[in-house]
Amino acid sequence: MTLGMICALGSAVCFGTASVLQAVAARSTAPGTGSGVDPALLLRAVRQWRYVAGLALDGVGFLLQIVALRSLPIYTVGAALAASLAVTAVVAARLLRVRLSGAEWGAVGVVCAGLAMLGLASGGEGDKGGSTGLRFAMLGIALAILLLGAVAGRLPDRARAVVLGLGAGCGFGVVEVAVRLIDDVSPGALVANPAVYALLLGGGAAFLLLTSALQRGSVTAATAGMVIGETIGPALVGVVWLGDRTREGLGWLALLGFAVAVTGALALARFGEAPEASP
Repeated sequence: MTLGMICALGSAVCFGTASVLQAVAARSTAPGTGSGVDPALLLRAVRQWRYVAGLALDGVGFLLQIVALRSLPIYTVGAALAASLAVTAVVAARLLRVRLSGAEWGAVGVVCAGLAMLGLASGGEGDKGGSTGLRFAMLGIALAILLLGAVAGRLPDRARAVVLGLGAGCGFGVVEVAVRLIDDVSPGALVANPAVYALLLGGGAAFLLLTSALQRGSVTAATAGMVIGETIGPALVGVVWLGDRTREGLGWLALLGFAVAVTGALALARFGEAPEASP
């Protein structure tokens, strides 16, 4: 379990640092058609070294996330991933010389306190493998996220940012759940498992929507939607369908820690896109 928590925190560090690099690259990329799902925008972004470096960090973070999900409940890993916003804020303050207010430094501390509570209260991963119906449900949700992104392109700016961010968060949430639904990694089993396609489709859709959300609309609104989408839903799936539990008698501490960590992350939502460096 200790290794899982270290990997979850390492994943947050990778994702948080990658956000600084990717957001700067996304903002400097020429706008696309205005659609929420814009593959051409992603292709333009990957021409910049910052975005590519961010993708490399995302890859390392994803591997660490897989290890964490194999030993910790989804609610703990989800909260740790939301805490990547605290990492983004600190990295932006150091590298881009962005000034954090006292309240924002306080929010970083709140996130750390919430994660500490979760670390103390978390039990092992659930012992339920998940049903075939749940696997197909994850695939259906991943497809719905792509459709949601296409519809979001026609919404007003602020509403579009919220919907794109929420869709991206749900896509990342699908990835969290799908990892737990893949229990046999032999080639034949992988091809026949709907959770594999849900993981690939959900992760790809999340990246597309998040790239579009970073470039257009309110970054704070988009990131807040992403935090909610990648934490609450997957945590409920883990508890209700996959058997995630807390240590005996510490359910209240896990619930409090989850709420504190997510609230702190929402307070840092403006760092979903790293601000420009001060002159």
